[in-house]
Amino acid sequence: MRISAAVVFFLAARGRAQLATFEPYYPSPWGTGGPGWDEAYEKAREFVRGLTLLEKVNLTTGTGNQADLCTGNTGSVPRIGFRHLCLQDGPVGVRYTDLNSVFPAGISAAATWSRSLLRKRGEALGEEFGGKGIDVHLGPVVGPLGRDPAGGRNFEAFGPDPYLSGVAVAETIIGNQNAGVVASVKHYVLNEQEHFRSGISSNLDDKTMHEVYLWPFADAVRAGVGSVMCSYNQINNSYACENSYVLNKLLKSELGFQGFVVSDWGAQHSGVESALAGLDMTMPGEGFGAEGYSTYWGGALTEAMLRIDIPQWRLDDMVIRIMAAFYKVGRDTKQIDINYSSWTNETEGPRYWAAKMGNTTVNQHVDVQGKHGELIREMGAKATVLLKNIDKALPLIEETVIAVIGEDAQDNPDGPNGCVDRICNNGTLAMGWGSATAEYPYLISPATALEKQATEDGTAFINVKSNFDLEAAKSAARNASVAIVFANADAGEGYTTLDGNFGDRNNLTLWKGGDELIQAVASENSNTVVVIHSVGPVLIDHIKTNPNVSAIVWAGLPGQESGNSLVDVLYGKVNPQGRTPFTWGKDAKDWGVEILVNSTSREPQQDFSEGVFIDYRYFDQKEIEPSFEFGFGLSYTNFNYSGLTTELQDVGPYVPASGETSPAGMYGFQDTDPRNAVTPDGFEKIPRFIYPYINNATLPDSTANIPENSHNRSAQPILPAGGPSGGNPDLYKVLYVVSADITNIGEVAGAEIPQLYLSHGGPTEPKAVLRGFDEIFLDPGETKKVVFNLTYRDLSNWDTEAQDWRVTEYPKTAYVGASSRDFRLQAELPIPK
Repeated sequence: MRISAAVVFFLAARGRAQLATFEPYYPSPWGTGGPGWDEAYEKAREFVRGLTLLEKVNLTTGTGNQADLCTGNTGSVPRIGFRHLCLQDGPVGVRYTDLNSVFPAGISAAATWSRSLLRKRGEALGEEFGGKGIDVHLGPVVGPLGRDPAGGRNFEAFGPDPYLSGVAVAETIIGNQNAGVVASVKHYVLNEQEHFRSGISSNLDDKTMHEVYLWPFADAVRAGVGSVMCSYNQINNSYACENSYVLNKLLKSELGFQGFVVSDWGAQHSGVESALAGLDMTMPGEGFGAEGYSTYWGGALTEAMLRIDIPQWRLDDMVIRIMAAFYKVGRDTKQIDINYSSWTNETEGPRYWAAKMGNTTVNQHVDVQGKHGELIREMGAKATVLLKNIDKALPLIEETVIAVIGEDAQDNPDGPNGCVDRICNNGTLAMGWGSATAEYPYLISPATALEKQATEDGTAFINVKSNFDLEAAKSAARNASVAIVFANADAGEGYTTLDGNFGDRNNLTLWKGGDELIQAVASENSNTVVVIHSVGPVLIDHIKTNPNVSAIVWAGLPGQESGNSLVDVLYGKVNPQGRTPFTWGKDAKDWGVEILVNSTSREPQQDFSEGVFIDYRYFDQKEIEPSFEFGFGLSYTNFNYSGLTTELQDVGPYVPASGETSPAGMYGFQDTDPRNAVTPDGFEKIPRFIYPYINNATLPDSTANIPENSHNRSAQPILPAGGPSGGNPDLYKVLYVVSADITNIGEVAGAEIPQLYLSHGGPTEPKAVLRGFDEIFLDPGETKKVVFNLTYRDLSNWDTEAQDWRVTEYPKTAYVGASSRDFRLQAELPIPK
């Protein structure tokens, strides 16, 4: 885009035209520190004061794809012994190495609805990344949020509800960074499909941006996240990694983000423009679509600095942000040598893989698993959602003959890592495919775990491994007291196709004839238990209504302990507490959105015309009956809700932020002599490695488009909703404390997940939105009080004219219940004056 112009588009939403204008926003806000950041900023400023121009450039620029040991590598500062920064995928475990764990995917982690388990998972991930010498963990994920259930990478994230995703991402980040590793939340923002992901423009209005897609990123910032990864797509026709409105205004000014913005791999499209728009680090360093191994930064950034296309304070701010994140998590005391290579599993090999140079010990095969298998097993069980359970078919008790049927229950015959990046669907499904994968240390299949349990119980065991031998499946079902039939649905990243699915799913049906297999088994056995491993919802209403299907279990993507976690639930060792983190519809049209799969444009347009009405909000608005609603999940016991109370807190009125920032600082002397930026005599460059040096001392003329006000380092006005680390602190004042009593009225102990929904009132708002939940473990007959804190932010809507959050005059109602459609208690909330 031409940055000097406003980006304007129209949306047709609910019969009326909406005009949204995302104006360019300059200058790029400079980090100032703030809650949890002040000490790190002091250290970072002192560090940057001692750097040369070339050293600063080195820390902002990736050294190239496969240029060094990690997925992403910055340059180093050899003069002071500062090694390069190591960035590594991925959200379920350390990618491209060995002796690591594979954790439940984000969508399964969210299905636990457990803050404590989310925190523990984040910390365990951080321990494993840190143990490999990694500085930046490229995760967690809240983009895609999950606008469309067919989205290929939805499973990496925590589901389509902003509140649930916000809680999950914050807990994960706190855990990660407590372990001493920088978390990089991704993909910012609106990367909601894989088709055309590198050119599509996701177009939306300001209200939807704030109330839906920006919401969990705000929680990430408030949790102190050290890095944000900008995404491939465009936002209102400006690429995410050079969109000044999204980076400068929303993220750095309004949300007060103090860490650094890193590009997704190859998502940078300009040099000077992206720096001025708020990008702080580019990965892997090579330019998008550039021939050879050229870069938008590296030497090009050095040239831009020498020409003063970019002011010194902006480069200083880029490096300070990077180093502040480094110090905030204690990398200065916890950093160890990188002990693995992303590019080979051999012990010896070239350190500089792309150049095939620097032979050394590249893999020390450090075991970082600890006792994380126990946590993974616990999470996998507690993420399992019991969707149907007729006549107490589960838990299994004293079965005489168990038949396990279906490929999804089995081991992959080629081994759990038998296909690169899990780009296959052979055997049981425990993660999706793409960059959000890791190598399994082992994978316990359901068939293995169930056979072990059957042997211990003295139960006869039948195992039918094929989905397509329906006669064998029927025979096994006829001869079993319970038939457990497995099916799955996969998805992944859109750099490849699997079974005709280019990342995004072509449809929401089960894969590999799963529907036919289930029908065949249920036709022969009236005690058929269906187990589904999937990346998201599938169309299963015909299974739900089949009278011979006695139970349905969604086991998600549980990671390496898959079979053990499932056995724990099926046999009642763990009372299921999983709640579905998305809605299950009866037809693909029930969600009201559709992946854009056909376009002749290089920059196709995807209008988010549904606004804030995604997932259960859309189902409620259109009065569509789902198969299973958001937040639903059964237990082996029953719970009663009573004693709802609401207490208005005396915290005073919300006060919009005001005032000005401090001016931008400049740190250290910047040598402006181009002769000192040329490659030193005798320096031997590693081929395909990106350096900060310029080609010669005669600088080419500038072709950069310098946006108005982008060089201004004077004090800037603070936005009304702005503030350090998450926005205006008044947003997080607790206005209401809502409490209720939860009683276990059944015969077994178990955890309930009471949920608080809020109606904001008014004709254009959703019926109710999630604004609280908790995990309450209760023995039979026991009662505990659940307490929800409702903040000003929770009660507010985004006011596009005031550019601030506002509690509207419409009546507010709090609902407490067991799902988005099972409200047990309700109370009106008087509007605070």
